[in-house]
Amino acid sequence: MSVPERIGRYRVRRRLGSGAFATVWLADDDLLRTPVAVKVLADNWTHHVDVRSRFIEEARIMRRAESDRLVRVLDVGELADGRPYLVMTYASRGTLAERLGTDRMRVREALRVAADLARGVAVLHDIGVVHRDLKPSNVLFTGPPTEERVLVGDLGLAKALAHGSGFTIIAGSPGYMAPEQARLGGGLDARADVYALGALTYHMLTGRPPSAPSSVQAVVAAAALPVVRPSKVRPDVPSPVDGVVLRALNPDPARRWPSARAFADALDAAASGAADGAGPARRSAPNPRLVVASVLALVAVLVGTASDAGPPPGPRWVRVADASDSLSVAVPESWAGQVRDSGWNPQSVRLPAGHAPGLVVGQNLAAWSDPARPIPGVFVGASRALRGGTPALPDHSACVREPDRTYRIGSRTAVAQRWTGCGGTSISYSEVLITTAGDYGIYLQIRQVDGVDRTEEIVRGVRTATSLVPTA
Repeated sequence: MSVPERIGRYRVRRRLGSGAFATVWLADDDLLRTPVAVKVLADNWTHHVDVRSRFIEEARIMRRAESDRLVRVLDVGELADGRPYLVMTYASRGTLAERLGTDRMRVREALRVAADLARGVAVLHDIGVVHRDLKPSNVLFTGPPTEERVLVGDLGLAKALAHGSGFTIIAGSPGYMAPEQARLGGGLDARADVYALGALTYHMLTGRPPSAPSSVQAVVAAAALPVVRPSKVRPDVPSPVDGVVLRALNPDPARRWPSARAFADALDAAASGAADGAGPARRSAPNPRLVVASVLALVAVLVGTASDAGPPPGPRWVRVADASDSLSVAVPESWAGQVRDSGWNPQSVRLPAGHAPGLVVGQNLAAWSDPARPIPGVFVGASRALRGGTPALPDHSACVREPDRTYRIGSRTAVAQRWTGCGGTSISYSEVLITTAGDYGIYLQIRQVDGVDRTEEIVRGVRTATSLVPTA
């Protein structure tokens, strides 16, 4: 297939993919200086009124939804030969089909993507539309790694739920379509998409769909066969996930999750016990939100501008010290709304109990213990127990684990573990352990919310008094 030079006013770069009805091209909008995806109806379908109508209806549905969870339509047009085209969001991070390949995903990542995808499908259901063709190639990713978003794409087979009892064409993709979709005139509602969401989740967890019918006609027969539990295929899948996924895959729509949103909520609840599939599960602290939330007294104060040169250039930074003035940390000025500075108890991370220097600084500490709130801040605490003991760090199972980093700061060594994309948002956590030349160690928890990683700058901004001798 030759590459057209332009489609309307859009300059074409290359073909992204093609299907039975259309071809999608990557193009540049030179006027707005942004890449776009342009979907062009195949020439052999140009004069089929029903196919052409379905093509335009896809644009109308996307425009009605106007959601960050769905591919957006930016423009429509028609080529000189009469073929219509849609200009859409370019998903810069590819499709789920490309990401899966012949492998499976990490458990936590699969559950996060599945829940995000289900909430995108719920947007369609909210406007009275059923997708009918959810499959890996129609699930797209966009945005930077720390703010990656899941998008629902290709609404070419989407249909109004009000017409669900009168479908006269069997449509869908074997392996992901609900059995009722394979019956002409069968009742069809949002639970057909719930089945497809269950099949996609199963594929992400195990590396294969729950069944592999060779044709649409074989879908009903395949659905009657028992589905192997995901944990039987992959032992690190928690048993609660089995129940959530298998309920979505029930051949009887009445026994599935009643909505895509209910399925997403169930996945979130089941994910709390999921490991990342990359190694043994970590121990969790008693409070998985913030280890010091219950042991520091609130002192709501504004802090002054840092006087020493430590933080890098950029936003204004301030230095915040604990009540004993033996421990301090430099943070961006916009973070320093409130401080708790009366120390901490290392028992909160399952180390020997006691009291030691510590503080937490953030924009709004009343909401600090809620990990879903986009509130940046830092906890820093010193203790003898950190010198020889390994703390039980908080559970960040709703995030993506990034590679560990090691920093050398004079005689100190800092090891940082970082989690990003927490709950499908731009929230990230850095858990840092610093070993010192003295008889104590330092622990930091850094919550960031804007996709910018300041872990190293904050670590290098930690100061301790030379006379510091922790009591715990």
